[in-house]
Amino acid sequence: MYADCHIHMVLDGQNWKAAIARHRDAPDIPWIRRTLARYQALGCVYLRDGGDRWGVGAAARRLAPEYGIRYRTPLAPLYCRGHYGSFLGESFETAGEFAALVAQHRENGADFIKIMISGLMDFRQLGVLTEPGLPPEQIAELIHIAHAEGFSVMVHANGARTVTAAAAAGADSVEHGAYLDSEALAAMQAAGTVWVPTLSTVGNLRGTGRFPEQAVSQILASAQASVAAFAAMGGRIAPGTDAGAWGVPHGSVTEVPLLRQALGADTEGILSLGLRAIREKF
Repeated sequence: MYADCHIHMVLDGQNWKAAIARHRDAPDIPWIRRTLARYQALGCVYLRDGGDRWGVGAAARRLAPEYGIRYRTPLAPLYCRGHYGSFLGESFETAGEFAALVAQHRENGADFIKIMISGLMDFRQLGVLTEPGLPPEQIAELIHIAHAEGFSVMVHANGARTVTAAAAAGADSVEHGAYLDSEALAAMQAAGTVWVPTLSTVGNLRGTGRFPEQAVSQILASAQASVAAFAAMGGRIAPGTDAGAWGVPHGSVTEVPLLRQALGADTEGILSLGLRAIREKF
């Protein structure tokens, strides 16, 4: 059985601008079908999309049952204006604007809510993010609003302070989760937050020359150490490639081997528990 708990159907793993342009006027249905067929050939039964504002994930969800795939999407991810997320998401500035978007997503059939609450890793150097996370009190308010509407919440979150705040507020899953400390890991474990570390976004950079090789290796080692520590605490970890990100094609099979390097012989058992939790929550 193959499942990927974090993909972006709108992207293609090569050139995000060209990929988005492919769907800008309307979702490219033949392209989506070819991509779903690729997942079907791998025996895929479950895909969870990270969202887009052009309706590509929604179109894929409509088609996915033909390929034997359960497909879940937040529709567009939501991001705070002036912060990371503008290339895919819909923006808000105030809690009221966020609540209105959540209500709109409910009317439009979103399966869950995705919130962008931090920047990205800077792959040129270990320990650096492109921007800090939102204030903890704002993170808590946003997650509370989405939960109050009955939605599970996926958060794009990097950095220990940001992830700690998200877990304390009850985030259902944390995506990426770079540079976590023991407090952040413990907060996720205590809250039952499922971590989808998307190691492929780092591991697949090795040997490409896109970023300094030493930095990429250090970032991957840091992430794998956190994965091992979280598993040792009894934390839930689920496989997600971030397919569509640069160097991560749809149907990538790199994630589980990278997780296995951190988790060892118990990898399949650990991931089956995490996947079960994701499917129950989302």
